Formats: sequence, structure tokens, C-alpha cells
Amino acid sequence: MLFQTKGFRKAMTACLAAGVLLTAFVAGGCGGTKEAGTASSSSAASGQKIILGQSSWIGYAPLYIAEEKGFFKQHGVDVEIQPIESKADSKSALASGRIQGLSTTVDVHVINAAAGLDAVQILALDTSDGGDGIVAKKEYKTLEDLKGKKVAMDTTGVAYFWFLYQLKQKGMDVSEFDVQNMASGDAGAAFLAGNVDAAVTWEPWLTKIQKSDLGYTMVNSKETPGVIVDTLAVDRKTLEANPEAAKGIAAAWYDALAFMKEHPEEAMDILAKHLGEKKEDIQSELKNVHFYDQAENKAYFGTKENPGKLYKITKMVSDLWLQHGIIKKAVDAEQLIDGSGL
Repeated sequence: MLFQTKGFRKAMTACLAAGVLLTAFVAGGCGGTKEAGTASSSSAASGQKIILGQSSWIGYAPLYIAEEKGFFKQHGVDVEIQPIESKADSKSALASGRIQGLSTTVDVHVINAAAGLDAVQILALDTSDGGDGIVAKKEYKTLEDLKGKKVAMDTTGVAYFWFLYQLKQKGMDVSEFDVQNMASGDAGAAFLAGNVDAAVTWEPWLTKIQKSDLGYTMVNSKETPGVIVDTLAVDRKTLEANPEAAKGIAAAWYDALAFMKEHPEEAMDILAKHLGEKKEDIQSELKNVHFYDQAENKAYFGTKENPGKLYKITKMVSDLWLQHGIIKKAVDAEQLIDGSGL
């Protein structure tokens, strides 16, 4: 979607809005479903609480609706959402057992797995749908034009992965560029200050740069659907102890998406309360995210026999991170994915 802080994910900050926009979006493919049913053997029955960590990124926000409206309990799981903004804090919380699950981008799940954390992706939450982009000075028309030029980005997370992904599609290597590593929120600012030729950044920087007439968005994440993706991973031992937990969590997510369609005003009130933002800001952020409903989850996960795109993306992340020294050992996509609860 690194574990995204509020500032980081403002850009990924995606295909929804309140009122007419929100209703139209969910009706177009993000509605919930009762198909998953109610978990019969549950963590609620066993008395074990499952704590899920997440930052204030809009893509995770429907989980707050699932918690507040009681959808988790309706599907037999006792779930608590724990806000955690720092990637390092979320990693240590998962390692120590203070949380049992984590919502973040696939690239972070791969880094965590390579570090020895045994959590399994069980649900796709959202994908960036135009909220991330590469901005450049107007004289540069293609990625090839940026060879040898200064390109700013955070080389510790999803911006770097997305850049490497695009280079891979074109048969190019990152060594051909003068990559400037800087904190995630600084890349767009560096471009506006004229310190770099291009930047991998997100909203609101894409809009700010477009309005400034200093540059333009060369490519955005709408052109790479399903690549910048947030998923929910849960500790394997927790899932083994609660065989129906994944199914219950997924069903609650689908119900939350349906609630956003059926009760848009109340849904916006809940999101505003938990995110600490104005409704109009949330509406803007929602335009650049696409939430995964049940049918899309099943297609994205596929099966081990007929794997979906998530397997390809997870393997690609592992290969790229290994090639560039972000991780020291490869991660097996099959060991990091379990769509049996979808």
C-alpha cells in the first residue's frame, strides 16, 4: 500500500465518496455480501481477542465500521482495532504478540516475513487508484527521459517498490537514475522547491504540483491496478487456534463495505471520528482508493492450484527486495497467502 503513516498514505489517501459518490462507488463493485456467512467456531466463543493494528490510512478505515457496528461479533470473532502509525512500532507489536494482525502494503508484509514474522495475508483491503504517481518537469515525457536525472522517493517502502516495478516492465534498472532517498512526505516538497527533476509521491502532492505549473504527473497508480495493494495479515498461530477467524473477519469487512453503500452519512461520521479528519477531506481521499469486495478478493487471491495476482505481486516484491538488498532471503508467496476464508 512500509506500514503507512497518516502523512505517507495521504496520497494513497481510493474510488469512493460520501453521498452520491460513495453510493455510486460501492454500487459499482464494492458492496458487501452475506455469502461468507457467520463463523461457527469462533475466537469470540473461545474468548480470545484478535487485535489488528493499522495506521490512519483511509484504505483501512472500513475496519473501524466493522468494529463499531458489531459486524465482527456478528460473524463470531472478537476483534479490536489498534491504531499504530509507525512501521517500526507495528512490526515490534506483531513480533511481541501485542497485536495479532496488521493491515499494510504487500511490500511490508514481505519485509516482515523475511525478518521472521509468521503472519499470513488473508484479505485484500484496497488498491491505490490514482493516488500515487511519478511527477516530473514538463520537458521529461517518459521514464526513459529521466535517466541520469534526480528522482526523489522513499527507498524503504512502497514508493520504491512501485518505481522498481515500472522499471522492470520497461527492462530498465534503478542504477540508471540518480535516486534521492528522503522521507516519504519530502519528495513532493523537494520537487516543488526545484531540487529534483522528478519524484515518486502521492496526494495531495500530485494535485499541488499540477496546480503549480512546475510539473505534471507522468504516470499514476490508476495505470497499474492491483500493484500498490493493502492487505490484512494475521499471525499464523492465531489462525490455527481460531479456524473460523479469517472467514469471520472477511465477512465483517464485506458487511462494512455494504454499510458504506446503504448508510453513507453514518459511515462518513464513523470514518471522520476515527481518522480525526473533516468529512470533505475524507471524500477527497476516497476518490483515489478502490476497496476489494468479496468477488474481487476471490479473484485477486485465487487458489494455490490457480493463483491470482496477489501471488505474482508477492513474489515480485520478494524478488525485487532481494535483488536490491532490502531483504536477505526470498519469501515464498504460498507461505504468505491464505485465501481460504474469503
